[in-house]
Amino acid sequence: MTRASLMGQLLAFVARLITGTQGHWKGCPPEALQRIYFANHQSHLDWVLIWAALPGELRPHTRPIAAKDYWTKSPFKHWLTREVFNAVYVDRQRTDDQDPLEPLLQALRAGDSLVIFPEGTRNHTGEPQAFKSGLYHLAEQFPQVQLVPTWIDNVQRVMPKGEVVPVPILCTVTFGAPMALAPGEDKRAFLARARDAVIALRPRAQ
Repeated sequence: MTRASLMGQLLAFVARLITGTQGHWKGCPPEALQRIYFANHQSHLDWVLIWAALPGELRPHTRPIAAKDYWTKSPFKHWLTREVFNAVYVDRQRTDDQDPLEPLLQALRAGDSLVIFPEGTRNHTGEPQAFKSGLYHLAEQFPQVQLVPTWIDNVQRVMPKGEVVPVPILCTVTFGAPMALAPGEDKRAFLARARDAVIALRPRAQ
């Protein structure tokens, strides 16, 4: 077993230990199908929790999107995201002639699944911001790939802003029913429907 594989198992164990991370498959089973998991975004831990909630056999081919400038600025972060999570790097400081979706398109062409956060930036209000257009363009170009709405609950309380030590808090990751771009559906309607599908998975207050 490689060092990266051991680190992956350790991180999954630690994530479950601290958060009790559980994956609730409400709308689809965990299958080895090519998918785009799209979720609300509240913390740098978001994609770690989704990754930990997936069955081990799905993790190697399910790749999170990572901001290149942040996740490669130290040797350890770069190794972690490259070797353990097999992240797809996106460049936030790109030139005008660069297609920001190209790294994602390459991953999908290779048959990988993706974890993306359509809000683009982290949001601490609890209510997802409007989705950016990337998800629409991916759905348009890869109609055969399942789009799975995903809700991550409580993660913002695990690592509050400004804190460096995680707080043990029970978290859940809920996977909803796959959706697809409808024939003739315009971008605004699709993105609003996708956002609503994520919000619909939020646990109701007891």
